[in-house]
Amino acid sequence: MSKKIYFKTFGCRTNLYDSQVMKSSLQGYEITEKEEEADVVVINSCTVTNGADSNVRSYISKLEKSGAPKIYLTGCGAHTKGEQLLKEGRVAGVFGQSEKQKINKLLEKPEGFYEIGDLEFVDDSVVGEFIGKSRAFIKIQEGCNFRCSYCIIPYVRGNARSLDESKIIEQISRLAANGFGEFILTGTNLGSYGVDTKSSLAKLLKKISYVRGVRRIRLGSIEPIQVTDEFKELLDEPWLEKHLHIALQHTSPKMLRLMNRRNVYKQDKELFAFLREKGFAIGTDFITGHPGESEELWQEAMQNAKELHLTHLHAFTYSKRDGTPSATMKPQVDGKTAKKRLHEIEALVKEKNYAFRKALKSPLQVLIETKKEGYYVGYDQFFNQIKVQSNIDLVGNWLEIEDYEVKEEANYANFEA
Repeated sequence: MSKKIYFKTFGCRTNLYDSQVMKSSLQGYEITEKEEEADVVVINSCTVTNGADSNVRSYISKLEKSGAPKIYLTGCGAHTKGEQLLKEGRVAGVFGQSEKQKINKLLEKPEGFYEIGDLEFVDDSVVGEFIGKSRAFIKIQEGCNFRCSYCIIPYVRGNARSLDESKIIEQISRLAANGFGEFILTGTNLGSYGVDTKSSLAKLLKKISYVRGVRRIRLGSIEPIQVTDEFKELLDEPWLEKHLHIALQHTSPKMLRLMNRRNVYKQDKELFAFLREKGFAIGTDFITGHPGESEELWQEAMQNAKELHLTHLHAFTYSKRDGTPSATMKPQVDGKTAKKRLHEIEALVKEKNYAFRKALKSPLQVLIETKKEGYYVGYDQFFNQIKVQSNIDLVGNWLEIEDYEVKEEANYANFEA
């Protein structure tokens, strides 16, 4: 009888993709979606913040109390915390992202191995199916050339490098033939695709759009400077989601300089206004409580944020990462203040999102992904959640919805056969 294996994925969409690569490479195990059934648990970890590391440790503690599974660690946290966890005897083995396709051999090794791999590998795997998903994640690049002062990721993912275009197209073609219509492109620094291959994200998007069966393309986070003139030419294409996630991290010019960011608020404001005219919903990343964020700078940031067309937000309080320039910056901002500011920016963008949804006139193009608490749940072209009640199974179906109710937390609709 095959042993059961469970994959626990923390962090970003790149990790979600890497987990699918491991699942596709696996032989001799039965993959389970139920953690409590597992004989083996592979943790694909995140280390973007101290909190991310803590979440991984807490999860390991939870597994240890159950006493059942053998635990392996991979992902970004393998580079920062893997050796220590191995020394403590809390995991059976540690391996880096570059080793994930070797998962069969690794799981056969005696306990105590540490195979971190390298930070220069280029992923050449092709995934033909996504277990338990109605949309597919496609990794197109790895690593980052930016050196934001607070960020540890370039040190655990390496410099930017692009995956082979033919492999990306092959993978999307195979998935489209298997019934997938929505594709989410992901990477450590997505918009840097092509910098090392004399190509670009825009060129890749055009080629993907020609693949039969591709219905909608979503993008992970991109930088403001990566929305080039070439990219702007694609904004009216029907296959491109009407939502872009553009990483700002802050809206105070001084804070952006302290963070060693490449974006300039004045230009960010012009870009967001342009995208608003194009009908896009816009999300962003935002850090509160970074060292040097005085009350005066915070008020400036909030005023600037009020001027921006923002509909979605991924915000978090600053978390010190040893080895980064921000770790030694002064003055520090206390956690209570950072959290208070986090709640302020979250409340602002939540209000903006509600107003955006109420003002919409166009029908919603929705892919239903799952059923939860009596509703079929999916996302529209603006990356807003909609909950649908229906007398038929809608999971995996595309719906065009004109009649719906806008509530603060989500949109609601009914669909009868």
